[in-house]
Amino acid sequence: MYKYILIFMGANVIRAIADRTRLRLLERIGRREICACKLPRFVGTSQPAVSQHLKILLGARLVKMRKQGTKRLYSVSEKGSRVLRDISGW
Repeated sequence: MYKYILIFMGANVIRAIADRTRLRLLERIGRREICACKLPRFVGTSQPAVSQHLKILLGARLVKMRKQGTKRLYSVSEKGSRVLRDISGW
């Protein structure tokens, strides 16, 4: 079964969601688009740490980012939505 999950999701996705903080960020971003400036408060960590986690989520293509003035707004990608839906039953 785990082999199937690894093939279906891909190793980079598994690595991205294996960290509890990144999974919490993905779940929060999955609810609605949010400014990166609000995420540290949600996960209880520093802004630089959140930036590093977001970089990994972006690299796995689970979230997408758009700029609005000086703000960076994050939303879940289609791939991220599928992953959230698939892992909700775990």
